[in-house]
Amino acid sequence: MPNNLYLRLAARERDRRTNVALGTILAAVAGAINAGGFLAVHRYTSHMTGIVSEIADSLVLGQMAYAMAGLSSLIAFMLGAATTAALVNWARRQDLHSEYAIALLVEALLLVLFGLLGANLELLVDVFVPSTVLLLCFLMGLQNAMITKVSKAEIRTTHLTGVVTDLGIEIGRMLYWNRPEPGQSLPPVQADRSKVKLLCLILTGFFLGGLVGAWAFSHIGFAATLPIAVLLVALALPPLWRDLLRLMPGHHGTRHLP
Repeated sequence: MPNNLYLRLAARERDRRTNVALGTILAAVAGAINAGGFLAVHRYTSHMTGIVSEIADSLVLGQMAYAMAGLSSLIAFMLGAATTAALVNWARRQDLHSEYAIALLVEALLLVLFGLLGANLELLVDVFVPSTVLLLCFLMGLQNAMITKVSKAEIRTTHLTGVVTDLGIEIGRMLYWNRPEPGQSLPPVQADRSKVKLLCLILTGFFLGGLVGAWAFSHIGFAATLPIAVLLVALALPPLWRDLLRLMPGHHGTRHLP
């Protein structure tokens, strides 16, 4: 990865190139966390569709404990998204370069906490398992909201339903036969090839992240959270460092990134 691209991945100055690169990386992170979380607590926590369906099923079957557990997961995901919104808006009002990087740093810290909780799952199952589920849902909501704000709602990384749907639409456009119709002047049906590339990168990143995450969690356990946390800190570091430089005595502004 070119050095200047790395410096801009979590910067507040955005363009499509950095959005695609960051989105692909975070899709891989989400895939790894989702796979690892399933091995830890036997639940997927990165998408809310199944959880909302589970709440409905549990209510109909009279299983109130399961319904409340699902509702708690849903609320945790929303609180994670709300936390990102609060962090980004606060950082903007402070004119910080790290308006997006702060959320990545919080996600890294939560991943370490997930590793610590997971390492103690067998000690107090009734306490640590529900706590771990809520933590993962919060973490996924945090990340999904961050990349949503970064990309102006173009990119999602924690679930693939929309990605696969949009990819199917674009494939349909690619396969459409634009034969001339008498008396019609409609523009030809064409696929957005840049969007296809983005969707394929997100899908591939999530899948490969899931493979690596499942292998890592099954072979080295919850220590697998540490490399992911280090990656997130590395992404967040350049804009955070720029803000730290501004706080140092005698420093008068920051240099523009290359």
